[in-house]
Amino acid sequence: MKAKENAKQPSVCPRCGKTYTARPSVSRTDGTTLICPDCGTREALDSIGVNIEEQDKILDAIHRSQA
Repeated sequence: MKAKENAKQPSVCPRCGKTYTARPSVSRTDGTTLICPDCGTREALDSIGVNIEEQDKILDAIHRSQA
């Protein structure tokens, strides 16, 4: 299977439980677990001290720009 086809396969994020089809992120917690892009963004933002409310705003802006 080609990588492009594989990227469209639905997966369930082990961190949040949501189904996603975008290219996964690698969790910063263990360096191997594949997580959804939103959780990857949250882990990155959390690592620099961004609070949950601000993370929500940033993810909302990302989603709006991709629509």
